[in-house]
Amino acid sequence: MSFSDSIVERIRHVVGGGRAMLHEPLLKGNELAYVTECIQTGWVSSVGAFVDRFERDLAAYTGAAHAVVVSNGTSALQIALHLAGVRQDDEVLVPALSFVATANAVRHNGAWPHFVDSETRTLGIDPGALDKHLDEIGERRGGELFNRLTGRRISVVVPMHTFGHPVDMAALSEVAARHGLAVVEDAAESLGSFADGRHTGNAGVCATLSFNGNKIVTTGGGGAIITNDPELARRAKHLTTTAKQPHPWAFFHDEVAYNFRLPNLNAAMGCAQLERIEAFIDAKRELTQRYRQAFDGFAGASLFLERPDTRANYWLQTLILAEDRAESRDEVLQAANAAGLMTRPVWELLNTLPMYRDCPAAQLPVARDLARRIINIPSSPQLAGLA
Repeated sequence: MSFSDSIVERIRHVVGGGRAMLHEPLLKGNELAYVTECIQTGWVSSVGAFVDRFERDLAAYTGAAHAVVVSNGTSALQIALHLAGVRQDDEVLVPALSFVATANAVRHNGAWPHFVDSETRTLGIDPGALDKHLDEIGERRGGELFNRLTGRRISVVVPMHTFGHPVDMAALSEVAARHGLAVVEDAAESLGSFADGRHTGNAGVCATLSFNGNKIVTTGGGGAIITNDPELARRAKHLTTTAKQPHPWAFFHDEVAYNFRLPNLNAAMGCAQLERIEAFIDAKRELTQRYRQAFDGFAGASLFLERPDTRANYWLQTLILAEDRAESRDEVLQAANAAGLMTRPVWELLNTLPMYRDCPAAQLPVARDLARRIINIPSSPQLAGLA
């Protein structure tokens, strides 16, 4: 049996017959009832009881003091970076191994992504490598950090919790503090993930979430900013709702802002989904155990598992090919997808995309290596029997 067929057989053993999607939403709770209520009452647009409830429920679940829901995760990160102090022509430190939205949100603020390396134990930013890199290229001017090679200010670092696995935020926060950087967490993939008993998104100035159709909780489209800073939360709400001053009838807007509001219809779905998030995560963790058994003792690939003192949501199950099997990645992808098992590689490294090739970057040996060896495999909670 070929190497790729061996992997396909192990995945098939876990997921059973038929097609298996990478991740598909499970809409078997109160989604229909809540959306119907919006339609019947006429509250379908950007204000309504479900918007308010979804913000309260998100804050309660994540342990953050405040949540502001918006149109998608990219717009959430754009506003979060602005509120964290990113200015025109700043540099913002982001992982090269991330979805393109992480870098796009930086550019939407007129700033430049500065790509940094990841570590194998978390798949996220490597605090030690970042610290060394900043010592090499950074210089202090008036209490702020500048890139001595480009002359630009470095203002924020954006850890992204890859596939729901928490970055080592304790170590990263120490590095950020040493270099005078604000931290904005891209928690788009990590709703339901905890480190040392604390939900992701609570270590920095603020964090952002995504509720795209493929996320662990979906509103169809949508995102959120979570924060423990009441003034930042107030500003986030103001800027994402056209900066309109509250008034019974007058339309007075006091600054240039954005229409990034989440409709009540979408928030209604989010409320229903959030009611079942622990069931989703339990099913995903059960699926992890099944995959772990299926790949136990298999020399060619291993399942990526949460590190100690964390609870990952296992948004996407992740295989890491052995180093001597990296060249087989595309063969595995072709064989699995041909068998009806949706699999995918990790994203193209952001520094290799045409619009970001000239941006500053650290040495990226780990990110480059991981990009050759990561394969995401079917991860829907339905595959563990959740209905």
